[in-house]
Amino acid sequence: MNTYQGKLIAPAGARFAIVVGRFNEFVTSKLLGGALDALDRHHVDEARVDVFWSPGSFEIPLVAQKLAACGEYAAVICLGAVIRGGTDHYQYIAAEVAKGVAMASMSTGVPCIFGVLTCDTVEQAVDRAGAKSGNKGADAALSAIEMVNLLGQVPGGASGRTSGKSSGKPSGKLSAKSSGKKT
Repeated sequence: MNTYQGKLIAPAGARFAIVVGRFNEFVTSKLLGGALDALDRHHVDEARVDVFWSPGSFEIPLVAQKLAACGEYAAVICLGAVIRGGTDHYQYIAAEVAKGVAMASMSTGVPCIFGVLTCDTVEQAVDRAGAKSGNKGADAALSAIEMVNLLGQVPGGASGRTSGKSSGKPSGKLSAKSSGKKT
C-alpha cells in the first residue's frame, strides 16, 4: 500500500494568492496577518505572495476562481468573516461562499483553501483570528502549503504556477495592515 500526504515545506518558487474579504476587516486583517506570518515561517518569500481584497466574503469565490484559473498561483487562500446577525442573511452568505470556494478549486484543479470564519458572535470570530482559538488564517496558509505538496504527488495533480516571474500585471499586493489600498 502506498500512502501520500503533503508536507509543510513550501515548494521552491511556489506563488500564493490570498483573497481577503474587507467586510469585518477588524477580524479579516488579523486572519491575513496570521496567513502571512505562517507563509513567512515556512520560507515563502513575500515577493511570491499577492493579496487581493474583495468587498466582502460573498465576492471571494469569483476572485478565487479567476486567480486559480490564471495559472500563476500554486494555491489560493480565501479569508473572510461572516458573523450571524438578526436575519437569515448569514446563512445564505456562509453557504454560498463555502460552495463557491469549493467550486473554484474543483473547476481549476488549484487548491482554493476555505479560511472564511462563519461564527455566531463577534467574540467567536475574534477568538479564531488570533485570540483564544489560534489563528485560522495561519491554519489556512498551512493547508495551502500541504495541498500544493500533496497534489505534486498525485499523477497529473500538480497545478498552479510554482516558479518563474510574474506576468507583469499589477500584483495587487497589500500589507496585512492595509485597508485595501495598493502599496
